[in-house]
Amino acid sequence: MAIADDLKKTLTDPTPLYFAAGTADLAVQQAKKVPALIEQLRAEAPARIEAVKNTDPKIVQEKAKEAQEAVTAKVTEVLGAIDPKKLGETAQDLALRGVGVAAEYAVRAKETYDKVAEHGEQAVRAWRGEISEEIVDIASVVEPEPAAAAAEPESEAAPAEASASAEEKPAARKTTARKSTAKKAEVPAAATPGDES
Repeated sequence: MAIADDLKKTLTDPTPLYFAAGTADLAVQQAKKVPALIEQLRAEAPARIEAVKNTDPKIVQEKAKEAQEAVTAKVTEVLGAIDPKKLGETAQDLALRGVGVAAEYAVRAKETYDKVAEHGEQAVRAWRGEISEEIVDIASVVEPEPAAAAAEPESEAAPAEASASAEEKPAARKTTARKSTAKKAEVPAAATPGDES
């Protein structure tokens, strides 16, 4: 049963879909920046090309030789400092450090995954328009519409129900609920044939 529960939980978890939506939304945001970067490169390209044309090849060759000599000297120094006895201990130490670094990267990857999934959830809500609906619901609770106040029935039981439902639901939903309760109350009264005899 535990395997079935785990499988059900995995298949009903929307996080991977939110991650995909978040990735797509972030890609679109980055793609919007591309035209500005292309324009910047177009503006800077002539100056860079001119700088390359004016560079003396002999200076570049000298700098390359200096860099090669520095790298060769550093490699010789490192290889000369290696002690065969300490090599085994160093390998074990590096392996343990590698495990620690891998665990740290796994934690960071999970945090990044969760952030992108959260971004995706917000993007999906924005795409669906749910965020705007939530704002409208909050606004209707804070400031009820004047048409809804005029449409309330004048019976004594209705205001008590209206105040209870106003605390629980937004104004738009409570008018629908009142209509359905009114229809239910009318149907039993008209459908009782036994009262006439």
